[in-house]
Amino acid sequence: MTIHFPALALAAALGLPLSPAWAEVNIRYLASQGGLSAHELAAELGYFDGTGITIENVGYAQGGPASLVALAGGSVEVGSAATAAVLNSIAAGNDFVAAYPSNGINDEAQSIFYVLDDSPIRSVEDIVGKTIAVNTLGAHLDYVVREALHQKGLPQDSANLVVVPGPQLEQVLRSGQVDISAFGYWQTTFTGAALQNGGLRAVFDDTDVLGEIAGGFIVLRRDWTLAHPDEARIFVEASTRALDYARDNPEKAREIIARVLAERGENAEVARYFAGYGVRKGGLPVERDIQFWIDVLERQGAVPPGRLVARDILFSTGDSPKTN
Repeated sequence: MTIHFPALALAAALGLPLSPAWAEVNIRYLASQGGLSAHELAAELGYFDGTGITIENVGYAQGGPASLVALAGGSVEVGSAATAAVLNSIAAGNDFVAAYPSNGINDEAQSIFYVLDDSPIRSVEDIVGKTIAVNTLGAHLDYVVREALHQKGLPQDSANLVVVPGPQLEQVLRSGQVDISAFGYWQTTFTGAALQNGGLRAVFDDTDVLGEIAGGFIVLRRDWTLAHPDEARIFVEASTRALDYARDNPEKAREIIARVLAERGENAEVARYFAGYGVRKGGLPVERDIQFWIDVLERQGAVPPGRLVARDILFSTGDSPKTN
């Protein structure tokens, strides 16, 4: 059931100006298979009702980098990608701001690298030379593998990564096409379905490697936030409110996700495995969420020291958007 809140009550709750009318703004985005982003959940909860904001699903993104390409090209107003991918894109010249954490990683919601029960792979050291299925290259799972190998003093490119869509991760692992399947923190629905069938064993997870941290970000173009400052603030505050709703009402969130997946022609059964978004209460980031990956990219020589500054990348709903 869609929950609707009166526009004036919503505006008051979010501390927004009670103007008699809102400019109509349509925000386009690319969806991910098997789940909903917080802004999608916010729309289902009616958090954008009366604000003049509508959000529009214009297709699916295979992974974060594809989402950022669409954002840079103006095909969408919202992107979503792993933090390292976002920073690489900014370093390459795209003027993006990190709006809010799309997901976080902790012991409840995390990316897990699975093998078959009878696999000889038992540790990070054992993944050298092995084939790992990930949803996309150049994003979170790619960098987690690199960082895990680095922490063990091993060459960061010593595992073989292949791209496999989320719905096929279990299949390619069970059929022996890959040695390891990496189920991302945003793919807990697929993880739950795979575990239900038995025969899988976890080798390591991204919390082991990174600690508790934002896994990725919803991203906006800075020029869009400057042209639509009120709408940007509404979008972020309603979305982070939805993150808290999912934490406080997990069963209701699963019901909403199941309904939307069914409407999209996806497998609604996986919604029962939704483990939450894994973000901090309030849904807001801290500088370490960005700075950790800045340090990694600087260490790898991917970006010059000092080129990226965490506080300038994080969008603040309490201040006017920053300009460079």
